[in-house]
Amino acid sequence: MHPDPSPAEAGAVSVVVIGHDDAAHVADAVRSALGQGPAVREVVAVDDCSTDGSAELLERLAAAEPRLRVVGLPVNSGGCGTPRNTGLDAAAAPYVMFLDSDDVLPPGAVDALLAAARETEAQVTGGLCVRRELPSGREVPWEPALYASPAVVARPADRPRLVRDTLSVNKLYATDFLRAHGIRFPDGRFPYEDMVFTARVWAAAPRVALVPDRVYVWHVRRAAPRLSISLDRTGVDNWRARTHACRTAHAILLDAGEKGLARAVRTKFLDHDLRMYVRELPLRDEAYRRAWWAHTRAHLAEYDAADRSGDPAAPGMLLARVLLASPEPRDLPRLRELAARPSRLCPPYARTADGTPCWSEELPEVTLETLPERPVRLLPLAVDAELRARTRLLRLRLHELYGAVGRAGPVDAEVEWRHRDRAGPVLRRTVPLRPAADGAWTAATPVPLERLASLGTGAWDLRLRLRFRDGATRTVSAHALTGPGLLRPRATPSPHHGLILVRPYATHGGALALRVAAGPQDARRLLTGRLRRWLP
Repeated sequence: MHPDPSPAEAGAVSVVVIGHDDAAHVADAVRSALGQGPAVREVVAVDDCSTDGSAELLERLAAAEPRLRVVGLPVNSGGCGTPRNTGLDAAAAPYVMFLDSDDVLPPGAVDALLAAARETEAQVTGGLCVRRELPSGREVPWEPALYASPAVVARPADRPRLVRDTLSVNKLYATDFLRAHGIRFPDGRFPYEDMVFTARVWAAAPRVALVPDRVYVWHVRRAAPRLSISLDRTGVDNWRARTHACRTAHAILLDAGEKGLARAVRTKFLDHDLRMYVRELPLRDEAYRRAWWAHTRAHLAEYDAADRSGDPAAPGMLLARVLLASPEPRDLPRLRELAARPSRLCPPYARTADGTPCWSEELPEVTLETLPERPVRLLPLAVDAELRARTRLLRLRLHELYGAVGRAGPVDAEVEWRHRDRAGPVLRRTVPLRPAADGAWTAATPVPLERLASLGTGAWDLRLRLRFRDGATRTVSAHALTGPGLLRPRATPSPHHGLILVRPYATHGGALALRVAAGPQDARRLLTGRLRRWLP
């Protein structure tokens, strides 16, 4: 039940739902918008010339729901921008928000956004979006730091981190504000149109309200027959489209005189976009790598001295420096580790002739002299994880990093196993870190297979929390070592399950993780080849 709205709140919002050939999901999206209550004056469903019966489904829904209007495009636009612009043109309420056909609005989303917008007189009000992995249901918040608590920002320049939230769908906009400033999405086939739209919004310097409420659920369907643009990154054209959108967003803010926000766009590119694609680079073929490398070097060459004035040892900045220093793809496994979250700088740890830390002997010009000066919580510490399934013993090795680790004084490591797809299951154990003869620090602990299998089969991620002499801590992931006897599946007898199967593997970021199955049924599925997720 929704509380009776005030006259100002009743019918205050138009929700624009867009879709193309998504008959399986569009009704859920529309119902989630209508279910927001009387604050929603209308739901404008824009069908982008579907051929799967979506338009007819929407028309049947509209026949029974007077708040639903259906607008059909005669020709498929090829992107999300044109249908959103069409819905924006049709919107009749004082406020408007956008919803994709394969996502949903959680209950209370519109009320939370509208209340904040009215109270603060904000032209743009944003809330927390969560990415929900399907079919597991695991939820990951999007830019949670921005939405940790209620806030009012007089203008975006006062909160440069706003440029990191490039989503258009987790926000409520004053309709007149968008129209007065001519803010629209790029039309036609324009991947990553949200980046350009949000840049246009921030360039208009709106008053912004932020709320911690969950206001949007972004469904991530990695096994869908047709992947979304954000998931379909296998072709280099996707990367070209992304860099084009980032470049366009930067130009929009620069032209509006928002130099700080424009610089924040490039910082975000290094820390988010570049790191994400570098993590996947070892998975691509040689032709992709060469095309990606050349295109990225050309894009980074556009950065000026001010864009490079940040911490040269920050992971994104260091990735860019290596790329610019090398005309050909190189050091991909090591770059993948650096791009991981948390970042890991794995050996070798080279120095120049005068003793200055550097990336490698082959690239001495990429110096790392500021790296040892970083606080321990920001160091890209590298921990190797060796797991032999036969012994179930996890061995850890923390590498020295140009003297910074020794000065900090490692004390112990909290070993954490966290289920990837279920909220709650976590196993922790603290083990001491002991100095080794080669200057590293080591620890060993059994893997609690019985407990993991009892808490839930599936993927388990390993995280480490290192504690140092002064009480400082650093959360890291562990680099999965490969070699004879490592990362091999093994079945072991279990008093509770009969049989436990464990498969250690390296994630796309290079970290150690486990797949755990238990019982004869899982064993049969694995042996007959149907347990496809056991393959890394």
